[in-house]
Amino acid sequence: MPHHVVALALPGVVAFDLSTVAQVFGHPAEEEYTFAVAALDGDDVMTSSGFSIGAVHDLDALAHARTVIIPGYRPHHRPHDDTLRVLRNAYERGTRVASVCTGAFALAATGLLDGLTATTHWQDAGELRRLYPEITVQPDVLYVDHGQVATSAGVAAGIDLCLHLVRRDLGERVAARIARRMVVPPHRAGGQAQYIEPAAAPTTHGFAELTDWIVDHLEQRLSVADLARHAHLSERQLARRFVAETGQTPLQWILHQRVLSARRLLENSSLPMDVIAQRTGLGTASTLRRHLRREIDVTPTNYRRTFRAD
Repeated sequence: MPHHVVALALPGVVAFDLSTVAQVFGHPAEEEYTFAVAALDGDDVMTSSGFSIGAVHDLDALAHARTVIIPGYRPHHRPHDDTLRVLRNAYERGTRVASVCTGAFALAATGLLDGLTATTHWQDAGELRRLYPEITVQPDVLYVDHGQVATSAGVAAGIDLCLHLVRRDLGERVAARIARRMVVPPHRAGGQAQYIEPAAAPTTHGFAELTDWIVDHLEQRLSVADLARHAHLSERQLARRFVAETGQTPLQWILHQRVLSARRLLENSSLPMDVIAQRTGLGTASTLRRHLRREIDVTPTNYRRTFRAD
């Protein structure tokens, strides 16, 4: 029997997320799956883009699903109690339940993620963590799969999760075939980092001038003693206040800023890797490669290929 997948469209559903699920599981070429869209009362659903989606089923459709996927939705209010009840019942029957992007807020409201790790779009991770402190939110991964429950990050990461589920169900060959049809990479590991927007240097009142000075001198060898002299503090005072202001030690913060600077140069220049490493204070291309892999699990070459501005 084909594996039946139901997408649960909540009010304000993100059309791209819903279409992603439909493209993977509802395409006519995929005979291994059947696909349907469900909503609370089977009524038309308004998308976050301002147009509505019709011809949907009501929540009874979830009773026949082997997998239920909740696409992202905005605003991500707590769903109706009937919706949460049907999701919990489906899970208790053994149905696999997954979310794409902010669909994690609906999945979190069921309690099925309590005590587990989960992800969502990095911009919404802080709110998910605040609303559901029982969940360990990982904002820097593409997807998290616990077997019967899974979550993905935003936008294209939903494709990665869907292909991962296909790979679990039917193997690498079928997943690769679907990826070729969709013209997307056949596999990105769930632990690969989301490409989070580089954060600006903190501009707290106490350290604004110091952090600006550091960013302007990343190519130099910077020690805690150098920073303390510039800030007119003892090394001990500098270290203690730096952790209080930034949450990192001075050397940890400097290293992070060097990687951020390297990312900007990879995006906006054609400089060779060793020149980028020297200009950002990382020293060598191999050091640049090691730290970029550690922070976002991508090589400099692949990062440039993906994000080169031209």
